Amino acid sequence: MAEPLYTAEATAYGGRDGEVKSSDGELDLVVHPPKELGGPGHGTNPEQLFACGYAACFHSSMMFFAARREIDISGSTVTARVALGPDDGGGMGLTVELHVELPGVEEESARKLVRSAHKGCPYSRATRDNIPQELFLGRERLTEAIA
Repeated sequence: MAEPLYTAEATAYGGRDGEVKSSDGELDLVVHPPKELGGPGHGTNPEQLFACGYAACFHSSMMFFAARREIDISGSTVTARVALGPDDGGGMGLTVELHVELPGVEEESARKLVRSAHKGCPYSRATRDNIPQELFLGRERLTEAIA
């Protein structure tokens, strides 16, 4: 990678049952495991934080490609679902689903935007071939967008 344009920095105190803080003070969050993992059910967790970052990054990538093609995607959303569970190697792993809503965008244009966003999004590129990913446009699973 060339010289970075920006570097985020955050520190964790106490792992999954503690606190996370960004170096600029903008984030200062209590983290706890969710109830499903024996936690108290309040605070946030690393999977939620990852889902927020991935959804925002993917949406920005999609907005970039929409602007280049002069496609209005106002009202669009990206919802990331990040699941944590046992993996095939006996440890824990993640899976990601990205659910894209592009109201008012013609179907073929919407498909092309999602494919372009997935190819260009830094989160998608970083996780490709590392964790299972599924993309959805509305209720439709886009298998061809993964390749």
